Amino acid sequence: MSDNTSFSCGYVAIIGPPNAGKSTLLNRLLNHKLSIVTPKPQTTRKKITGIYHSDRCQILFLDTPGIMKPMQELHQSMLTATRSTLKEADVIITMIPASKKNGLFDQDFTELLFREWLTNTGKPVIAALNKSDFLNAGEQEEALRIIKERWNPEKALAVSALKGSGTDDLIEALIPLLPASAPLYPEDILSTAPERFFVSEIIREKIFLFYGQEIPYSTEVVVDEFKEQHENDSSRKDLIRCSIVVERDTQKHILIGKKGSALKKLGMAARTEIEEFLGRPVFLELFVKVRPDWRKKKGMLRSFGY
Repeated sequence: MSDNTSFSCGYVAIIGPPNAGKSTLLNRLLNHKLSIVTPKPQTTRKKITGIYHSDRCQILFLDTPGIMKPMQELHQSMLTATRSTLKEADVIITMIPASKKNGLFDQDFTELLFREWLTNTGKPVIAALNKSDFLNAGEQEEALRIIKERWNPEKALAVSALKGSGTDDLIEALIPLLPASAPLYPEDILSTAPERFFVSEIIREKIFLFYGQEIPYSTEVVVDEFKEQHENDSSRKDLIRCSIVVERDTQKHILIGKKGSALKKLGMAARTEIEEFLGRPVFLELFVKVRPDWRKKKGMLRSFGY
C-alpha cells in the first residue's frame, strides 16, 4: 500500500436528473452491479455507497436519487437525502445526459442544477456528459464547450456509463481533488450497506421491470426476516421473508396475479439474482401488504428508512 502522501481517499457524490445514468455509472466504475438499474426514472430512492479501490486511491461513491420536482412526501425525503449527501462529499460528479432532442443536452435543467444545487456547496464539481455516444465527436466538443463556459466546473468530460468510455478519465480527474489519506475500508469491501438492503433493492428492481407504470412507484419492499445458514451446514438455505407494501387492494391483486402466478414469477427472478449477489442459496418468501397512501405519510416513510 502507498503511503498517505501519495494515496487519495474521499467521498464523491453522483447527482443529476432521473434516468441520467447515475446508477449505471456507479456499477461501471465498480465493475459490479451494486445499484439497481431500470429503464424507468426515479428507480433509486436512497443513497447507496459503492467503494472503488486502486493502488492510488479509494473512492467512496455516493449514488443519489434523481433531482426532480417533488410531488409527494416520498420525493421530498429523496431530495433531502441528496442534499445531505452533497454535504458529505469531497467532490461532486453532476451527470448531464446528452440528447439531440434538447440541443445536445438540457441546458435549462443544467442551469437549475448548478444554481440551486451545486454552486453554493463550495465543493469541486466535475460535469460528466453521459450518454455521449448519442453525439458525434464535434457535437460532444460543442456540448463540453458550452458546459465549461456557462458553469465553469472543475472539469467537463464526455462519458458513456453504459459502454464504459471516458470512465478511466473520470477517475483520473477525481484523484487530485480528493484528500490525501489512507484508505478507510479493506479492499474486499464494495459497499457499507448491509446485505438485507441489497435484497430489498433486487426485489424492487424486479417489480420495476415486471410491472406497469403505476405499480413500481407505489411499492416499497421491507425485509422482515433474514436468517443466515450456519457455515458448517451446507444443506440449509438462508431464510429471507419480505413484505411488498402497496397503497391499494387493486395493486395487491395485480402484484399477486391469477392464482399467485405474477408473484411467483417475481419471486423466482428475485431469488436467482439474490443468490448470485450473496453467493449462496436462499429460501425467499414474499408477502403483499396494503398500507394506504404510505408515500404521503412521514411516520411510515421513517419506518421504511427514509
